[in-house]
Amino acid sequence: MIPRYQMPEMAALFTDEARLAIFVEIELLNLEAQANLGLLAKEYAEHARANAPLVDREFVDLVEEREKITDHDVAAFVDVLQDKIGLPSGPYIHHGLTSSDVVDTALSLTLVRAAELLTEATHELVLALKNRALEHRDTYCLGRTHGIHAEPTTFGVKLALMCFQVERDLERLKEAARQIGVAKLSGAVGTYSNLNPDVEQYVASALNLKPVPANQVIARDRHAQYLYAIASIGSTIESLATEIRHLQRSEVGEVLEPFRQGQKGSSAMPHKRNPILSERLVGMARVLRGYLVSGLENVALWHERDISHSSAERIILPDASMLAYYAVKKATYLVNNMAVNKEKMLTNLLQGSLGLVFSQTVLLSLVEKGLTRDNAYRIVQSVSMKSLQENINFRDALLMDPALNDFMSSQENVEEFLEKAFDLGRLMRNTHVTIDKLNEVL
Repeated sequence: MIPRYQMPEMAALFTDEARLAIFVEIELLNLEAQANLGLLAKEYAEHARANAPLVDREFVDLVEEREKITDHDVAAFVDVLQDKIGLPSGPYIHHGLTSSDVVDTALSLTLVRAAELLTEATHELVLALKNRALEHRDTYCLGRTHGIHAEPTTFGVKLALMCFQVERDLERLKEAARQIGVAKLSGAVGTYSNLNPDVEQYVASALNLKPVPANQVIARDRHAQYLYAIASIGSTIESLATEIRHLQRSEVGEVLEPFRQGQKGSSAMPHKRNPILSERLVGMARVLRGYLVSGLENVALWHERDISHSSAERIILPDASMLAYYAVKKATYLVNNMAVNKEKMLTNLLQGSLGLVFSQTVLLSLVEKGLTRDNAYRIVQSVSMKSLQENINFRDALLMDPALNDFMSSQENVEEFLEKAFDLGRLMRNTHVTIDKLNEVL
């Protein structure tokens, strides 16, 4: 991942030093387990632990230099670690193991730790959306379908629905972490041919992982599920960011991204205040979905395994984790700090829409007065088109409509009829059903 989109706490999990440090711990635990089972002298395990090197940049460099000879990264690691630990226990490093026992178990542990950070960050995003939804539970605004004015809603409802979606993403992430939190130390094709199964149990327990049946590698559907959870979070953030981008358009002006003192929106046009963070998040969501495609294609491997997945995973798993973490953190910042223009929302709702958001209410009210639905629809549709074409208020157009006045002549006063039909409070009386569900969040 390029440094621009890294955050230090997540990036630290995917450094060479972090990866090789877990490798060392797995090797030491393997010796301890074999010693506890009487398969190896306890002194060897104690010696190895006491002489285990610090995994720093110097150690990583030694492994990389050795790999130029071995052309095998784990074999190079084992050679260097054996040399560092020395006799008598050095030769027993990697005893009974195959490379994937170490690599896949270490990867699982790393992804569990990454999922913990993502879970914490996503939890914060859920809370941010919940709090802003409650803040704006009575902030009336336009609902739009197909980009066209539809009916009134509240900004709180918009945010509540997004909150529920992020909470579902949070549950998917937790389940993905459970599925990836597994270990495998069962040898070259998973048959424990040179390793007691109790060793696997010991190492897994020490790392707080669960041992699972495997061939040479842990099945890659687990990793694909992790990437799906990440891609899903990205798509949800894209939905949120897309909404904010639309609401920040000059013609709408209902929501504004935070804009810091000294920030510049354009190198050429000083007046610009662009939704750059939302646009950035949309682009990131596209990349996260791309990682999922590679993850799904990694599931099918030849026989007991091949390494076609390996090169892809070295890129997609660290990058997906880091990019998703950055995106969630930035989305939370966006939600917490966006400016909401309540007055513009109400103006757009009542004036910008020409009052056409009440068309269904008028339609239903006419049906309740005795018109057939089709006749009522035709009257309301005709007046709506006139309102749009001539840019006159829908309510005023209804008052002037001969067909409506003719029908209402035997009914109540037209103005009284429209007063009831255009009652915004009545339309919004049940929005609490959605908002009250926020009490169940987290």
